[in-house]
Amino acid sequence: MDLFDYAQKKALDEEGPLAYRLRPQTIDEFVGQDHLVAPGCLLYTAIEADNPFSAVFYGPPGTGKTTLARIIAKASKGTFIQIDATSTGVGELRKVLQNARESLKFYNQKTVLFIDEIHRFNKAQQDVLLPAVEQGIVILIGATTENPYFSVNSPLLSRTRVLTFNPLKPEDLDKILERAISDPEHGLGKLQLEIDPRAKEHWIRVSGGDARFLLNALEVAAQMAPPGPDGVIQIGLEEAAAAVQQAPVIYDRTGDKHYDVISAFIKSMRGSDPDAVLHWLARMLKAGEDPRFIARRIVIHAAEDVGLADPMALVVAESAARGVEHVGMPEGRLLLAEAALYVACAPKSNSVYKGLSQAMQDLEKGALGEVPKHLRDTSYRGAKKMGHGDGYLYPHDYQGNYVSQQYLPDPLKGRRYYKPSKSGREKKIQAWLAVLKTPPDEET
Repeated sequence: MDLFDYAQKKALDEEGPLAYRLRPQTIDEFVGQDHLVAPGCLLYTAIEADNPFSAVFYGPPGTGKTTLARIIAKASKGTFIQIDATSTGVGELRKVLQNARESLKFYNQKTVLFIDEIHRFNKAQQDVLLPAVEQGIVILIGATTENPYFSVNSPLLSRTRVLTFNPLKPEDLDKILERAISDPEHGLGKLQLEIDPRAKEHWIRVSGGDARFLLNALEVAAQMAPPGPDGVIQIGLEEAAAAVQQAPVIYDRTGDKHYDVISAFIKSMRGSDPDAVLHWLARMLKAGEDPRFIARRIVIHAAEDVGLADPMALVVAESAARGVEHVGMPEGRLLLAEAALYVACAPKSNSVYKGLSQAMQDLEKGALGEVPKHLRDTSYRGAKKMGHGDGYLYPHDYQGNYVSQQYLPDPLKGRRYYKPSKSGREKKIQAWLAVLKTPPDEET
């Protein structure tokens, strides 16, 4: 091993993995989750006032849940105890709580009990925590990637606050990456690293908002790449891809490629090509696109390009959007695929879009008019004296629960906005509207 290799190994091996060494020690060093830790926000204020509270941190891996729990413990000068719900029994849990009780009683020292994967605790284990949390013997911080409203007992939830952690934004990940590269004490600043900007972009895309994944990728790449004769370690796109075992996808979430790919995805759904739909969906997911963004596009498309030709398209799309929020990724990709395929294979009609657009155009032209008197509200005193409701025909008093009368204001009388297509269910809608326009033989 030469001098360069030795220096590289020492910088990488010193004090454990990079993600562990680089953990922020104070709230001001913490990156991301601004809705919780920005000055003036809930956790920032609680930490600054040394008034921590029990909480359940809910969010994906690598978003700062454990780190923030440690910061809370350090700021409160308390003892930090971390246990894993998958390997801690009731007996061990009771012992931890007893130690916390004695620490508070004899030394006036708080205990921050951090339970990773708290959703894996059964009811009996969660019940053991209740008295200690309620009496303030421990400041409980449970971390979970599962929706706590489905996986944590209601009595325990009522004694804690549920705080949602979001995937880290690209700009947050970029800050963390730059700190890891430049920090000589905790990061890789002792190495002479030259990293291609495309390599950084690739790591940020595939990390899915997970800082731990990002830092592990950097560390692996730095270990794999040999120093050059001048001691400089060059990490390009090829080395970046090898470090995470994921080929780079040509897709920029903020540039032209982003809009090109989502455009191709939408046009493939509109064009009823399920195979192309799956390709573009997979491409976006592989590149780390926000699944909520994809879900919104499917919902919009279901209303805009399928509409009443198959109203279930909107139901399926909306269900998938809600489901992605509930189950998260990677399982959520199946929900997105099902919804996108349903919309792609559904009969198409843009009559909803065209009808609303024409109605909006008329409004922009100033074609408003007054509400016809027979349609005006009659629920308040004096309305009938003003003639409101006079001449209104109650549809349920007539055959087929329908009677012809004017509903549009006078300037728009006779205007047709909704024109059903001949696709899917709209064939039946068109036929039904035609029946309604046929005068009944008799009234009841």
